[in-house]
Amino acid sequence: MPLTNPWLAGPTPVGRLNRERLEERILNLLSSQNMCVLATTGPDGPLATPVRYYPLDFTVLFTASPRSPKMRNIAADPRVSVGIFAPLVGLASSRGAQVFGTARVLDPAHPDRAHYWEAFRWENEHAERGRSVSEPPEDTLVVVEPERIVYTEHWLRREGFAPRQVWRRTSPDRQDTPR
Repeated sequence: MPLTNPWLAGPTPVGRLNRERLEERILNLLSSQNMCVLATTGPDGPLATPVRYYPLDFTVLFTASPRSPKMRNIAADPRVSVGIFAPLVGLASSRGAQVFGTARVLDPAHPDRAHYWEAFRWENEHAERGRSVSEPPEDTLVVVEPERIVYTEHWLRREGFAPRQVWRRTSPDRQDTPR
């Protein structure tokens, strides 16, 4: 029987993308999707919540009701994981990212809010809800700046690269490479 994607057969390649190329692929994924699954942990255990997000470079932004279960969990433990994926047609098109970081909750008076708020497309949500688009909302903004991103793309196998690549945030005085 002929194989549609023969490059999926055989051993998995182990090659690593250079940092610049990996970052380009991650940014493409983040900017081409708008839904993620936010994973938090609270007193009742793990919680996975679908959330509409907006990206700012590698940072994931979303709003949430302060009384929601996900926000209660973030208050108890701000370590989160965010899953973002492109629609899947088959293994060859499998593409996604797991973003690991600490959630920061920025209320309307927080001094860092304006920097992030510029990237948040609140007008879309207001139009959908029949609210005025002339006045920005005072919603709580959640910012997840990643420490680590596990990027998966099976199409990379065609070029001899491992389908799973790891990006880590670097400090300004240290140059880090994907592992």
